[in-house]
Amino acid sequence: MKSILLTKSGLTRNKAGPFLSSKLRPVSHSRIWRRIVKHKYYYLLLFPGILYFLVFSYIPMGGVLIAFQDYKLAKGITGSAWAGLKWFDMLFSSPDFWTALGNTLLISFYKLVFNFPAPIILALMINEIVNSKFKRTIQTIIYFPHFISWVVLGGIMFTVLSPSTGVLNALGVTTSPLMDPRSFRGLLVLSEIWKNIGWGTIIYLAAISGINPELYDAAKVDGASRYRLIRHITIPSISGTIVILLILRTGHILSAGFDQVFVLYHPLVYEVADILDTYVYRVGLTSGRFSLATAAGLFQSVVGLVLLLITNAAAKRIGGRGIW
Repeated sequence: MKSILLTKSGLTRNKAGPFLSSKLRPVSHSRIWRRIVKHKYYYLLLFPGILYFLVFSYIPMGGVLIAFQDYKLAKGITGSAWAGLKWFDMLFSSPDFWTALGNTLLISFYKLVFNFPAPIILALMINEIVNSKFKRTIQTIIYFPHFISWVVLGGIMFTVLSPSTGVLNALGVTTSPLMDPRSFRGLLVLSEIWKNIGWGTIIYLAAISGINPELYDAAKVDGASRYRLIRHITIPSISGTIVILLILRTGHILSAGFDQVFVLYHPLVYEVADILDTYVYRVGLTSGRFSLATAAGLFQSVVGLVLLLITNAAAKRIGGRGIW
């Protein structure tokens, strides 16, 4: 042990050799197999999860070939003729696609600005509640909407906001916000906050619970107020969690929420509510143009991957933290 020294860069130095990180030392294949055999039951627990992603995530990736074919359902992927980039040219020349792309970016931007900080703020507020029973009651109430499907929540929203039988009728309002293109996107943002804000706070409350209480005690001895405790201890301590979730959220910026929009939208708000997911569904399933729908889905996935890589690189450059 005396021959190993810690340096400022976190590396270890052996007197007999050059600088070498203990985490980067090459591991022989025989050593890897010995580890697998030793912990075989733990790896066995991983098997159902690996099988799930293999069957439902990796094998279906072969379906992207449809985007480069004149796909015929009767002939299948192996029998359909190749079409090159024909469907991508058709996709990018379609006005409906650009309308859906614009709506997707705008709705995702609204959700990123308003929905992402909401669970953080709520978790900080819940953490300040001293009464444990009241705290658990609040948590239960805000978690509940997450377990209700968008079909049920959509029905509730249509009933409550109905201009004939809902609350609005009692207030003398003759039109529903769900029928108004100017307010539809705002309702999408508010309804998603209502549904998922409680579930999102779980992660941040878990991160807050891992903060060393001695940090708070030391700050209180120095006379720090509750606001300063939040600002200088709580928020910096959960900043890593916030960055990781922000990166993951940015990677899904072209997925504005199919279930929610599909349940709530209708022909009166198509112009402001039709997103890429609903466009792919409408073109692929209802019109039977599978190649065009696959091209749109592939474009959506590639852009999401690029955004994920850019955001992760930016987060590592600015804050020194990323997903990998």
